[in-house]
Amino acid sequence: MTAPVSPEDAPASEPKAAAGGLPRLVSAARTCLREAARISFELYKIMIPVLIVVKILQEAGLIPLLARPLAPLMELVGLPGVYGLVWATAILNSIYAGMIVLPSVMLEAPLSVAQMSVLAVLMLLAHNLPLELQITRRAGARLPFQLLLRMAGALLLGIILHQIYSRLGVLGEPARLLLSPEAESQTLLAWSVSQVRNLVLIFGIILTLISLMRLLSFLGVTRLMDAVLGPVLRFMGIGAKASTITVIGLTMGLSYGGGLIIGEAKSGRVGPADVFAGVSLMSLCHSLIEDTLLMLVIGGHVSGVIWGRLFFSMLLTALIVRLARLAGPAFASRYLWTSV
Repeated sequence: MTAPVSPEDAPASEPKAAAGGLPRLVSAARTCLREAARISFELYKIMIPVLIVVKILQEAGLIPLLARPLAPLMELVGLPGVYGLVWATAILNSIYAGMIVLPSVMLEAPLSVAQMSVLAVLMLLAHNLPLELQITRRAGARLPFQLLLRMAGALLLGIILHQIYSRLGVLGEPARLLLSPEAESQTLLAWSVSQVRNLVLIFGIILTLISLMRLLSFLGVTRLMDAVLGPVLRFMGIGAKASTITVIGLTMGLSYGGGLIIGEAKSGRVGPADVFAGVSLMSLCHSLIEDTLLMLVIGGHVSGVIWGRLFFSMLLTALIVRLARLAGPAFASRYLWTSV
């Protein structure tokens, strides 16, 4: 028979329990740091060369030349051809870069709210492609198809919104820029410091996301999210194991969600079909909070930049996944995805 514990002995066990919990906490923190460092390193190998190449293109003044082929496409979506420069800048760099070019172009060719909404979805669906396409490639998605998906998806949604706004005769009032970001300093030192700051910020965000995912998993929240999102994700062809990462990509951005899904793909915990479905959805619709706010600030309408983009991306992803299944594994492994 076990001897009863006296009241004097009871408090002594609490410090031991607390002491036992501290090493586990330190071990978990080290694991998160190692995982964040590994994922960040994978992203840095993609990001740093791309950033340097895009900077060279900017300094050489080649981006306007690359915008010329986009001028005829602008007419398909009801925009003046000169806005090919804005979209080309966003495609090769970022939405922020496109926003920097936008005010000077608007002086030459003002836009209505409907037209600004169309331009917004073009930039939302196809921006920063040199970097983001490399992220999807490292996750296991075939780069040519992802490029086609981003560009064709942007144009298709732009045409759809243009036709809807034109036929309904809505949002014809002039668009107004609520905020125009200041151009970044052109000095190489200032640019380098800015990029290093962004790289450090990305590491911090990835570390936070990994820690948050572990906490949510411990609390059982991830299981709840899978249960709630399961029917929608299954409709789109995204398995439960990829659901949490896909949600992160949708809300935070492809760089963060893509970095996490690269790790999951390399570990083998998420299969190539689920990676392809999740990456395709994140490519079409990511950073729902930050990027959406940016497009609302430049005069885009919520009907296009939020609801149009979200529903279009979900439906197109579901269609692509179903067509991939019909095409068979040989076609998919050759044109859509590959093993990481």
